[in-house]
Amino acid sequence: MPQIFSKSANGVARFVILGVCAALLLITVIGIALPRSGFVTGVGQAVAQPVPFSHKHHVGQLGLDCRYCHDGVETSSSAGLPATEICMTCHSQLFTNAEMLAPVRASLASGRPLEWQRVNSVPDFVYFNHSIHIAKGVSCETCHGEVDDMPLTIRAHSLSMGWCLDCHRNPGPNLRPPQDVFLMHWRPPDDIERIRRSLISVLGTHPETMTDCYVCHR
Repeated sequence: MPQIFSKSANGVARFVILGVCAALLLITVIGIALPRSGFVTGVGQAVAQPVPFSHKHHVGQLGLDCRYCHDGVETSSSAGLPATEICMTCHSQLFTNAEMLAPVRASLASGRPLEWQRVNSVPDFVYFNHSIHIAKGVSCETCHGEVDDMPLTIRAHSLSMGWCLDCHRNPGPNLRPPQDVFLMHWRPPDDIERIRRSLISVLGTHPETMTDCYVCHR
């Protein structure tokens, strides 16, 4: 009976099988890694702004408090973005002719607000309230990173559902006394675990219900 397959057929078959398996493995790895990469989440990437505002200069070097520009952070779901008038509080006297501040001067003259681009945001179907997190002892740098070291503001964390749920399941490691939430590079005291347990109790934090769907999806 004549031979149907050539002598090399086994080798070709093994090569094809191994190639298909390798391709499936690669696709799986990419499918898992890509959504978590900075390319998709934006972590570590600066966003183009109408003015190259430097938190490193204003917060790290000059010592401006977060609440000076983000005045809604303690009372509103939104932290708020600085109005032109806030910028001009200083820049009507300092660097008045600086080229990079031309959009600020134009905004003041025209009455049209600067169109700041959000670096940290969540989808429209997610409810997030800044004020409740601040009141419960979650600091700015927990979510936004050490902005006082950022020449241009970047996203420090993915702010993904999984990332938020990790904290909601176990908020203790991210809590500090409410009076310290605006401090950068905060170092916890030796009895921080006792303080955190006390905060959870006194401030009425309930981890057992904080993963319920309605908490973030309303």
